Amino acid sequence: MSTMTQTSHAPTMTRGMVTLFAFCCGAIVGNLYYAQPIIELIAPDIGLSSTMASMIVSLTQIGYAIGLFFLVPLGDLLENRRLMIMTALLSIVSLLGAAFSQQPNVFLLASLLVGFSSVSVQILIPLAANLAPEQTRGRVVGSIMGGLLLGILLARPLSSLIADHFGWRAVFGTAAVVMVIISVVLATTMPKRQPSHSASYGQLIGSLWTLLSTQPVLRQRALYQGLMFATFSLFWTAVPLELARNHGLSQTQIAIFALVGAIGAIAAPVSGRLADAGHTHISSLGALILAALSFLPALIHPAYSVIGLAVTGVVLDFCVQMNMVLGQRAVYALDASSRSRLNALYMTSIFIGGAFGSAIASVLYDRGGWLWIVFAGSALPLTALISFLLNAASERRVEVSTR
Repeated sequence: MSTMTQTSHAPTMTRGMVTLFAFCCGAIVGNLYYAQPIIELIAPDIGLSSTMASMIVSLTQIGYAIGLFFLVPLGDLLENRRLMIMTALLSIVSLLGAAFSQQPNVFLLASLLVGFSSVSVQILIPLAANLAPEQTRGRVVGSIMGGLLLGILLARPLSSLIADHFGWRAVFGTAAVVMVIISVVLATTMPKRQPSHSASYGQLIGSLWTLLSTQPVLRQRALYQGLMFATFSLFWTAVPLELARNHGLSQTQIAIFALVGAIGAIAAPVSGRLADAGHTHISSLGALILAALSFLPALIHPAYSVIGLAVTGVVLDFCVQMNMVLGQRAVYALDASSRSRLNALYMTSIFIGGAFGSAIASVLYDRGGWLWIVFAGSALPLTALISFLLNAASERRVEVSTR
């Protein structure tokens, strides 16, 4: 059995190290979202049709889902710093490939690899939890998750701003430079951690199916959040198209619009407190209902439709973040010894949903305009809500029969 080296390095999780981890997580996860608001600029430049444009976002998320399933479990087998640096180097190559590609197939392949290599975030967060002492573990992970969330929220407006002033290729070139800096920082400051897990890679991957088949809460929460993230990706892939084509907004104005979604970040701490107080069921119900209704403000009078879109973005972001945290808490409580693999399964389902939402976004928008986006965006969380209610009713019947 391998030896664990984390004990001797635990004191290195100082406030500065936590800040560093938070920055790295935010910068790395941003790679997933840079293309989302600028597909209208990228597609014609590389010869991609407007109908196929959303495949850029979709393939990035598919790559992330593949990495979550096949790469993240390696964090339980391989020395973590080396694994992190290897994935960071792959990110650099992928981002440069996107920045310099001239053909649609090359760019789409680069997008897939950008997503695949960005799963290093899901290696870094469990590493921080392992390195932190027990008494500060929750605070450490919470701070790093804050950096992750900030990266998600800021990636879209930053991308729009850079593309508006320097062109879309500068977005990926800048991201590659940031990843070079992160690679150097990780190589020089990140402590080593050699996991003690003795299973083979095949056994580790095989155990994922066992967890999925034996944990109904995991399956349920993965379905709910997968559908919610599909709605999230559908909206944020389609709304830049709507704002640019029908409202004449520039990339800088779209960036300001995207910042409005950051208000939804308050859902994370709120939902955590609600879950701790035992209100997971009612909070999940509220999040699913509000998400299903969130697209309705976009149907108001055309003179105020941009405001309606902004309201949709804020409410939807709030609901998706709340359901995410509630789901994570429920899933992580299932088995402490399997949290990395539970996390891999949960997050994989989420990004499969995200890939689906972004894949259908431009197709629906081209054929039916924003009205079709409203229908699809409302139907996805409504499906999750129906499933939630059916599962809750089934659980109540079981409780009654066992009394």
